[in-house]
Amino acid sequence: QVQLVESGGGLVQAGGSLRLSCAASGRTFSCYVMGWFRQAPGKEREFVTAINCSGSSTRYTDSVKGRFTISRDNAKNTVYLQMNSLKPEDTAVYYCAARSGVSVATEDYAYGYWGQGTQVTVAS
Repeated sequence: QVQLVESGGGLVQAGGSLRLSCAASGRTFSCYVMGWFRQAPGKEREFVTAINCSGSSTRYTDSVKGRFTISRDNAKNTVYLQMNSLKPEDTAVYYCAARSGVSVATEDYAYGYWGQGTQVTVAS
């Protein structure tokens, strides 16, 4: 069982930066693929990025490539999302998710554990 708690959301001006954190419980954090998803008002939840267990493999959705960076610290049971050059269209609730296995999946149904979400609002 894994419990996830996100933090770091907030209000930022366009062009600014935020770093989200997701703290995980459980002794086998290093065995979980970790992902970030987001859901904007009136839209479906979408994949943002994910990282494999060792941190050696990552995937990003095209709209955030070059601006967002996912990383993890297995010693601290934490995954991070560094978001730079934020745009108003990045406004959404951001969710941390975890899945057992090795593939860096982009589908939300592949993830069995979810955090409660943290709001990110980017003002123009």
